[in-house]
Amino acid sequence: MIEKAQSLRSDIIKHLYYKDSLSLAQLSKLTNKSLPLVTKVVNELMADGYIKDQGLAQSTGGRRASLFLLNPEMQKYIVSIAMDQFTTRMAIYDLSRTIVFPTKTLELIIPGDAKAVDRLIAFIDENIKASGIDIEKILGVGIGIPGFIDVEEGINNSHLRTKDGKPLAKYMLDKLGLPIFMDNDSSLIALAELNFGAAVGRQDVMVANIGWGTGLGMIVNGKLYRGSSGYAGEFSHIPLSNTNNLCSCGKRGCLEVETSLLVMTERAKEEIKNGAATSMTQLFKESGRNVGEIFLEAASNHDPLAVSILSDAAFLIGKGLATLIHIMNPERIVLSGRGAIAGKILLPSVQQAVNEFCIPRIAGQTTIVVSELAADAELLAAASLVIENSKFD
Repeated sequence: MIEKAQSLRSDIIKHLYYKDSLSLAQLSKLTNKSLPLVTKVVNELMADGYIKDQGLAQSTGGRRASLFLLNPEMQKYIVSIAMDQFTTRMAIYDLSRTIVFPTKTLELIIPGDAKAVDRLIAFIDENIKASGIDIEKILGVGIGIPGFIDVEEGINNSHLRTKDGKPLAKYMLDKLGLPIFMDNDSSLIALAELNFGAAVGRQDVMVANIGWGTGLGMIVNGKLYRGSSGYAGEFSHIPLSNTNNLCSCGKRGCLEVETSLLVMTERAKEEIKNGAATSMTQLFKESGRNVGEIFLEAASNHDPLAVSILSDAAFLIGKGLATLIHIMNPERIVLSGRGAIAGKILLPSVQQAVNEFCIPRIAGQTTIVVSELAADAELLAAASLVIENSKFD
């Protein structure tokens, strides 16, 4: 009975984390528990400081219900880590999803770097100390990272090998003294859109993660679809490239060899070398600046070269999405991840490819939108990983 009550406490906190504020009746429906039991547990959580009464909901003609939300003054915190192949970002959130320690960035090349794990741990440790937050008040560390992730065991089968062969999550737990939870970056971005962004309330959505790689998260029947072994969504390795270039996976012709930010920035540098006029000429010379951010900034400012390169990549992404539309018939496609910073510049080329390669009757059932979460999606979802796995005794 005690275990069931603790489970209900955790469920209520999770629902409030995602929905901001809810009534007792809504919590009863979401948890599938009786209203008297939910009321009792909510009162306990209020007494413990986790929940506060927000006041009465707007009138709908009957008695106005009380609304409850997580207490932003409750001193419980979450370390959130968003990683791609070259850049790692870290932020610390409170229970109201407010960043209480500003986002910090580490240039960390994770493919093939034997010291990457220890550098990551040092980066996290230094920033926790700089935040001044008592480690006892931190619920855990959520990490979004590229690669084939064994979520249950905390193993990245693609990157970040530990010295002693321990699972990455266990190794980091031993070093930091905090629970570690990790998941694939594209899966987390899809979850962020499902819980906080353009996929809220929708059942069948594909979320394209446009970044240093090109990933995909799939929402099927309102839940993240992982496939039989957890590796569903390797969108970037569909053989749609017009070149014979070798991909990082070891195969040729993968979509990623023409659509990743890495390829786009390299193409921009080559065009500049060949005399192309662009605002990026001087920017690429600035030391310490991430070239991907420079490229996306230039595209957002309508630099002709950046827009042209991005549009070519977006067309190929759209061609890949057209293939998936025929298979999945989603109600919505969300263009998310760091590349979504470029905003609506992505849309015309993606839509053009879908119009060109997709059966109109099927394509007409799918709306394509750009994420409003963009670069924040992975950080938000990495934080929610900790909420999902924490016990609020």
